[in-house]
Amino acid sequence: MISGKLPKVFYGGDYNPEQWDEATHQEDLRMFRLAGIDIATVNVFSWAKIQSDEITYHFEWLDQLIDSLHESGIFVCLATSTAAHPAWMATRYPDILRVDADGRKRKFGGRHNSCPNSPTYRKYAEHMADRLAERYKNHPAILVWHVSNEYGGDCYCDNCAAAFRVWLKQKYGTLGELNRVWNTSFWGHTFYDWDEIVPPNNLSEHWGENHSTFQGISLDYARFNSDSMLDCYLLEYNAIKKHIPHAVVTTNLMGFFKQLDYFKWAKHMDIVSWDSYPQANTPVSYTAMAHDLMRGLKDGQPFMLMEQTPSQQNWQAYNSLKRPGIMRLWSYQAVAHGADTVMFFQLRRSIGACEKFHGAVIEHAGHENTRVFREVAQLGSELGALGDRFLDATVDAKAAILFDWDNWWALEKSSGPSVALNYVDQVHKYYAALFRRSVQVDLISVETDFQKYDLIIAPVLYMVKPGTAEKLEQFTERGGTFVTTFFSGIVNENDLVTTGGYPGKLRKLLGIWVEEIDALLPESHNRIIMKEKVGALQGEYQCGMLCDLLHSEGAEVLAEYGDDFYQGMPVLTRNRLGQGEAWYVASDPEESFLDGLLGYICEEKGIASLLRAPAGVEATVRSKDGKSYLFILNHNAQVQHVHLGDQKGKELISGEFLEGDISIAGYGFQVLELSF
Repeated sequence: MISGKLPKVFYGGDYNPEQWDEATHQEDLRMFRLAGIDIATVNVFSWAKIQSDEITYHFEWLDQLIDSLHESGIFVCLATSTAAHPAWMATRYPDILRVDADGRKRKFGGRHNSCPNSPTYRKYAEHMADRLAERYKNHPAILVWHVSNEYGGDCYCDNCAAAFRVWLKQKYGTLGELNRVWNTSFWGHTFYDWDEIVPPNNLSEHWGENHSTFQGISLDYARFNSDSMLDCYLLEYNAIKKHIPHAVVTTNLMGFFKQLDYFKWAKHMDIVSWDSYPQANTPVSYTAMAHDLMRGLKDGQPFMLMEQTPSQQNWQAYNSLKRPGIMRLWSYQAVAHGADTVMFFQLRRSIGACEKFHGAVIEHAGHENTRVFREVAQLGSELGALGDRFLDATVDAKAAILFDWDNWWALEKSSGPSVALNYVDQVHKYYAALFRRSVQVDLISVETDFQKYDLIIAPVLYMVKPGTAEKLEQFTERGGTFVTTFFSGIVNENDLVTTGGYPGKLRKLLGIWVEEIDALLPESHNRIIMKEKVGALQGEYQCGMLCDLLHSEGAEVLAEYGDDFYQGMPVLTRNRLGQGEAWYVASDPEESFLDGLLGYICEEKGIASLLRAPAGVEATVRSKDGKSYLFILNHNAQVQHVHLGDQKGKELISGEFLEGDISIAGYGFQVLELSF
């Protein structure tokens, strides 16, 4: 439980009363009570309001705000305000401003404009967190501390260059070792002095976001950039903990955000929180996968949904409204996957600047007689009635997907073999196949305990870090099933190719070796020809993008290519190892192939579907104290009919006892406390 002071799913969001007068604030408090809102995130972008120069702080307004919220029964998630530095700081201390990938120094403006290695930024950000924690350490309203906001971006200034060299010295020790792991003998890049190393940007090794002439330095700069921002977070985290050791400290993550290694960050977060902003056409399985990643960052612990919009975004190309019922449905989807909070950006809609058209609980109309407010109030009433049922409840998944930021960075900085290869898209293809079967999935890191699972899938495991192959072999030998794909086992942790034949350190596990990799044009395809029936898999299927040309070294060949000069070569293999088996999918197959393959594997492993549900109907279970809660979510606009099988129980919103065949309204849901 995040806090015993509020033993329910937290309900609220970002609140910026500094943009309004006192009368509006009082009206907000009245409407918050109507909506069932019980927590407000404040002070996210108030650095300039609090600190007018190096030594002058203005906390009186924040004192009054926190007190007034508390008096109205609303708790506080207190942000440190360091997400946007003041104009005076940028003017007096230009080292605080970032330098972009083209070597241009930024001016004051926007946000996320602070260099993470600026001594000025680090000094004043740490001071701010320290002053806030000292001042409010005993305030009964504060339940969570929110450091900065949505960390991201990168910088290539002289401070970053100097810090990068220090980071490299600590990692490699000598230039000789650095030259070895970066393979600097290529193109005459050998370094003889640390000061010769410059950040990789569009003036040096890069051309655009995903192109680099030297993947070694690019990979390390991505790691360094993530670590630099993490260091900034930790300065504030430790400043808060110095005054409040028991404080719950977090910062809001952004799902599949490429620039930061969230598995590394999560080790230093008391609870993971994130901001969920799917588009109208985002597959619901993708949003579910993002929730599962956030839960997986801390090995299955519940997380905070820190932000979502109650109605629409403003920054997408087409900012569609959430249709009636969708905000409520997506909120319960987050809870179903492990969220112990439902929070919005924003509580009152701004009247100026770039977020004036971003949705809010209180719209520009300024009163409660709006569709959005009525839906928010309905959800608030339901969450209040549900109480603490779901708090700390866990998701028991027997299937897991391996996800790795280093793999992502290295894979997509690689020059070849295909610009169409997108790591997250490949992960989602395999996740979606399990999602369609109503099989729960954890997204895990290479450091996770693999033995908790029956099935582990690692799409495009391009980089195999030290110890990973051995862990996967042990997992398989003990009875686990491992699945990986084309373009796996290619490089080590330094993005150096493992010679001797792909898939490198995975050869023993998979029982194959890959000779060549063919990259197909977008309009080109090959065929997967099944040699024998495997579950529902039979006949032929389309595949494309990349095709590994491989040979069996003991693996059973279950399907072959149907076309081109490698017609008849293996495309699907299974290798027995100990008590388990390892599968290799050598190309990018069509959806029906993955449905059939993972359906067969799940049946063989006894990984049962929660429901046999129609398309667009999602099922998830959270469990706690011997009780299980089945969430059935209808993402279709039309009524759907679901057979519960042997499952039955009390529906927690309506109070009805449900069993057998049920109907779920369009964009509706049911949550059953299961009876056994």
